[in-house]
Amino acid sequence: MADSLPDLDSEALARLAAEACDDRKAVDIRLIRVDEVSSLADWFVICSGLSDVQVRAIARSVEDQIEETTGRLPLRREGQKEGRWMLLDYGEVIVHVLTPSERTYYDLESFWGHGEQVRFVSSTPAVTP
Repeated sequence: MADSLPDLDSEALARLAAEACDDRKAVDIRLIRVDEVSSLADWFVICSGLSDVQVRAIARSVEDQIEETTGRLPLRREGQKEGRWMLLDYGEVIVHVLTPSERTYYDLESFWGHGEQVRFVSSTPAVTP
């Protein structure tokens, strides 16, 4: 990794991923802190895309933003071919982008409900006509 790129802590990396989801109009973006209840990661970022095309676009946005900001690529990427649920694993942060039906079916928020949940609120003000 280049010296000029920041080494973000896990919360900052999760927030960067959430902002990248928001850039592609992801729905109901949640951050769940799981470091005290799991050794899988420190944070999960979970959001919905309304179509397989949008799910892929959101995941691509996350990859692009994190690579551009930190120089990092995901350690693992799952679900790209199907596009209904994509997972990007950055070690301390795992990003889940799901269609609404997949999100309802897997209900990750309830499964990881004992972790601290934060609903992402965009820092970009809404544009009014």
